[in-house]
Amino acid sequence: MKTVVSISLGSSELDYEFKTEFLGQKFRVIRKGTNADVDQAKELMRQWQGKADAIGLGMVREHQKVGAYQFTQAATRELENTVAGTPVTTGAALREILHDWAVRHTQDSVENCFNNSRVLFFSGMGNYRSARVLSEYTENLTFADPVIQLGVPKFLTSLQALEWYAAGSHQVLKWKAPHVLSPSVAPIQEWNNFLLRRAMEKAHVIAARYEELEPFGAVELGGKIVLTSTVSEERLQALAEKGVDMVVDYTPVIFDQVVGVNVLEAMITAALGKKGGELTEDDYLEIITSLGLKPRILYPNGQKRVSRFAFVIHPLSQQYLAKAKPLDTISKVAPPLVMNSIEKAMAYAPPFVYSRVTGIKSPTGAEAEGWLITVGGTPKEIMAHSPEFTYRRLLAAARMAKRMGAQIMGLGAFTKVVGDAGVTVARRAPLPITTGNSYSASGALWAAHDAVDRLGLVSIGKSGRFAGKAMVVGATGAIGSVCARLLAKAVDDLYLVSPETAKLLALKEDILRETPTAVIHLSAHADKDIEGMDMIVTATSGAGKRILDIMKVKPGCVITDVARPLDIPASDVAKRPDVLVIESGEIQLPGQVKMKNIGLPEGVAYACLAETIVLALEGRFENFTLGRQIEWEKVREIYQLGLKHGMRLATISGVNGVYTDEDIAKVRELALAALAEKSKRAAVA
Repeated sequence: MKTVVSISLGSSELDYEFKTEFLGQKFRVIRKGTNADVDQAKELMRQWQGKADAIGLGMVREHQKVGAYQFTQAATRELENTVAGTPVTTGAALREILHDWAVRHTQDSVENCFNNSRVLFFSGMGNYRSARVLSEYTENLTFADPVIQLGVPKFLTSLQALEWYAAGSHQVLKWKAPHVLSPSVAPIQEWNNFLLRRAMEKAHVIAARYEELEPFGAVELGGKIVLTSTVSEERLQALAEKGVDMVVDYTPVIFDQVVGVNVLEAMITAALGKKGGELTEDDYLEIITSLGLKPRILYPNGQKRVSRFAFVIHPLSQQYLAKAKPLDTISKVAPPLVMNSIEKAMAYAPPFVYSRVTGIKSPTGAEAEGWLITVGGTPKEIMAHSPEFTYRRLLAAARMAKRMGAQIMGLGAFTKVVGDAGVTVARRAPLPITTGNSYSASGALWAAHDAVDRLGLVSIGKSGRFAGKAMVVGATGAIGSVCARLLAKAVDDLYLVSPETAKLLALKEDILRETPTAVIHLSAHADKDIEGMDMIVTATSGAGKRILDIMKVKPGCVITDVARPLDIPASDVAKRPDVLVIESGEIQLPGQVKMKNIGLPEGVAYACLAETIVLALEGRFENFTLGRQIEWEKVREIYQLGLKHGMRLATISGVNGVYTDEDIAKVRELALAALAEKSKRAAVA
């Protein structure tokens, strides 16, 4: 029977002894903690010299390789040289492999969970290899080495900075323990502790030894992913009580007793009859694969995944600016000239976070959180500047989103149609971009279908389509063209309206290839055929121009206004109480959503925002909807993904707010009366 002894500078309360079989041989494994007493550790090593087949050193400062620098810890080397003839290992070589593999394994197993995450390392020097791997998935790396080791209130924020720090500080660190160098002045200690806690609160992932995490609670660790090692059931329970979402344990568990990496490496050394330092990478690979060892991914509070998104919004008019503090006070007394100047100035303002969004939870268990980022330009100002002007502000918002840890960013309102509709922004942005137009198109038809069904004035024909007529105004636009494609499958007669006649002809050809049975009519002007429409979708970018004459619209018609700003002004809506004018694209988000008011009922979002959230919940961190030509396959896909994650059509809203059942019943009543009167007049004539 072979004997392996772990001599640790950690607590003696964690000591154990057990017998097991490993690599076809019987082992006796013993742990001896010395409570940070180095002299006791040396004495124990001398006692076991010749009696143990290998000795593992635990909780010691390891020799480190950071960048091009190889650092030897003098105190650790002294411990290693205490005995001769018996192999001594800290587990450093195996630990590097396991750290690297654990990160890659988790990234693949948990759907890109490290993408653009904010990662805090208590010791970058001690976790350099895993930091290098994480840098493949995120640039948001923070290292607390100066704060913890030297008491310097400064974090490192790049691998290069860590390498420079390691090269400059090591001559001091290798001779003195960190606690000796840290300042003893209480205010400085408190300030450094405050900084560390703040960094933990902002992080999404924390890499540290379990002992380093023990002083902290739910405020710092709640909702976090923790990268650590040697997690026993007791430790896992403690992390659960502190609200940790996921624990990645570098150390595989192959015995009933959880043992450190130094013990595993000592057992491998003893089993293979190797001397200290003789194990090769092939030895490790052969043993890891033959034993089927895997890093552990643990969920202390049940399996969950939280993804992060950002979404860009902007004021739709001066009235929106006037509601924001402190402009609300100014707007009450300022003449129009002043507000015009403020509107122009706000277009140049840097982006800022308008709202944090939390509480989004899919029925699948996936969760999402994010930020609404405001750029200051109203549609009037966006249209008054070149696309490059808006691109620069959107890219500034994207950089902000990346720093906060967003994994995908959506564009809202006019920001999603300016220029080339997101293509240039996506090419330059540091994270994936979507305009949300696929879900906007889906939401438009979803709401229109629901409204027509609730009014009950149009029947379903033998073909399964609505036995009526539908019109898309702005049919050649990004959203309008997809609405046209979908409506061609849902109504008997489809009328497409756009001043771009050549594009209309091409669109008709495309639709007939997809839906040969569709009946399509083309026009450059909406008013030509508007009187016979049962459903109208407006999807223009007219920015205040008159789109249609609402007085010519058929009683009981459902107008779905997809445009932002709206195509149909409130004054026109008020003229026709027998017509249902809805603002489409409103989706009820799943979960207990907390978000500042965006002009919609609580928990309700515009479809472009909902698309960004759906992609985050699905873990699809990719450019999804870009450009002016939307693929209807993506419209269908995002609709299905939305259903999967609990998205549903929100209560239908108009320019005056939510339509109640009584409101819709009133529209139906007035429409039936108007239709009856119209029939009576026709009969008399």
